[in-house]
Amino acid sequence: MISSVRELPMGPGVYRFRDDAGKVLYIGRARNLRRRVRSYWVNVGDRSHLRRMVRQIARVEGVWCDSEHEAAWLERNLLEHSKPRWNRIEGGAEVVGYIRLADGSGPGLRFEHAVTGSAQHFGPYLGGLRIRQAISGLHRVLPLQYTVAGDASAEEFGRLFGIGPGDRAALARTAIAVLQRDADAVRTLRDELIRRRDRAAGELRYEFAAKVQGELEALEWIVAEQKVAWLDAVDAEVYGWADGVLVRFEVRGGRMCTWTQRAVSERTARERVASTPELWRAFAQRNAELAARLRSG
Repeated sequence: MISSVRELPMGPGVYRFRDDAGKVLYIGRARNLRRRVRSYWVNVGDRSHLRRMVRQIARVEGVWCDSEHEAAWLERNLLEHSKPRWNRIEGGAEVVGYIRLADGSGPGLRFEHAVTGSAQHFGPYLGGLRIRQAISGLHRVLPLQYTVAGDASAEEFGRLFGIGPGDRAALARTAIAVLQRDADAVRTLRDELIRRRDRAAGELRYEFAAKVQGELEALEWIVAEQKVAWLDAVDAEVYGWADGVLVRFEVRGGRMCTWTQRAVSERTARERVASTPELWRAFAQRNAELAARLRSG
C-alpha cells in the first residue's frame, strides 16, 4: 500500500480509499496528495476511528487536479453525489458563491449566493470569505464603486482617486478580464497588490499589509484553473486511458459528479477517449496515467 502511495503527485487533488470488495470507504482532498494520503499510515494520532478505517484500506485512487480550488470543488461534487461510510458530511463546508458585476447604476462587484437577474456573474467559487476578500482586492486596484454616476458620495471619493463615471467602462473591462482568468490582466492586478503590500510593510503598516496579503491569496484562489464546476449547466463525458486503465468522469448540470475507473483494452477505450471534449483531455489523460501507476504500484 505504501509503495502505491509513492506514485501520488505532490500536488493538489482528491483521493479515494477502497476496501477488498472494491467498496469506497472515504473520499478526501489535499493540497499535497502524497503527503496527505501517507499521513493515514504514519500520523493518525489518537483518532481511533481513522485507525479502524485504515485497517480496511486495500486500494488508493487519486485525481490530480490543476488547483486546490479544483480539488475542493471535485471533493464537494463527489460527496454530494454519493457519501461513503467514513465521510461525515455531504460535500464541503465552504459556502458557494458568485461575483456579480453591477450595471452602470450599481456599486461595482459584489458577492452573491446565487445567479440573479440579468447582470453578468462569474464563478461559481467556494468560500464566502475568500470571495469577499478577492472582491476587496479587485476594488482596491479597480475602484468601480467610485464610478457610479449621480452618487455624490461615490463621486467625491472618486475625485480622490482621480477617476469618475467616465472611467467605469475601462475599469469594468479589466475586472472582467481578471475574472475570466486572462493571464496578463491577472498578472497586472497581482503585481499591483504585491506593490501595495510591500510598500505598506516597508512603512511598518503591518496590519494593512496582512489585509492585502489575504486579498492576494483570495485572488489566486478564484482565478486558479478549475474545470469541475461551471456557471452554465454543462453536460459531458470525460475519458482517459493509459496502460489498460480507463478513467471516466461525468459532468452533469455543470458539475463533475462521478469518477470511475476500470481495466479495458486500448481498442475498447479508443472511441470514448476520442469523444472527450478538448477542454478535459489533458486532465483525463494525466489521471488515467496516475490510475495505471497506482494499480501497478
